[in-house]
Amino acid sequence: MLIVLFLGLIVYLRVQRQPERRYRELRQRVIAEFGNQHPEQWSESVPGVKTRINTGKKVIALTLDACGSDGDGYDGALIDYLKSNNIPATLFINARWIDKNPGIFNQLAQEPLFEIENHGFEHKPCSVNGKSIYGIQGTRDAGEVVDEIEKNGLKIQALTGRKPEYYRSGTAYYDEIGAAIAGKLGYAVVGFSVLGDRGASYSREQVKNALLGAAAGSIIICHMNHPEKETAEGVIEAIPELKKKGFSFVKLSGCSLK
Repeated sequence: MLIVLFLGLIVYLRVQRQPERRYRELRQRVIAEFGNQHPEQWSESVPGVKTRINTGKKVIALTLDACGSDGDGYDGALIDYLKSNNIPATLFINARWIDKNPGIFNQLAQEPLFEIENHGFEHKPCSVNGKSIYGIQGTRDAGEVVDEIEKNGLKIQALTGRKPEYYRSGTAYYDEIGAAIAGKLGYAVVGFSVLGDRGASYSREQVKNALLGAAAGSIIICHMNHPEKETAEGVIEAIPELKKKGFSFVKLSGCSLK
């Protein structure tokens, strides 16, 4: 009997370690492929970053980031407006924000209007050499890129039962090697064609005007983590006018991106 229990324990421990082993192997494969490559570009739109929906129809994708830095909150007014007006959105959520708002995250994940996507584990720019932007240091090498992307992807999968399809880095900055690694991990890297609130720094009028500049296939970036700012007011004013112009809103899933 003791032998059976002992063998059962060994099998259990091996099963428990399988995800960890697979992760290590994935990380090593990425390092072997990309570790000696040197980037030449650093921007929000390097090769591999999708910034538009590939369509001529008057559809817009509203994407909202939740970053999780100090002072972050939850813009319930914005989310409630979208729900009450049946406006779909794609939510890029960072692991730190999830940890600070577990109950709200669970509610958002269960809302059919929204899809939860990957905004990184520590909200780092996607770099293979530690390049910084806005005073935030990027990932330092290929292994850190894997950790930044995949740890949050697996976290979201564990919480929701669905692994994200899309990735946006912290600050939305990349080098071309980091973007290629994200693609290797199975993510479409999503940027934007309309800067909706400039990191939640725009006034109500600036947000509104930015959104009204959207065209067919635009991907709008705004933020849902700063209720003290005026993002919600600007979005709420812009959406009815966009609808009058014949625009409708879609989630990214199911769309062809370019």
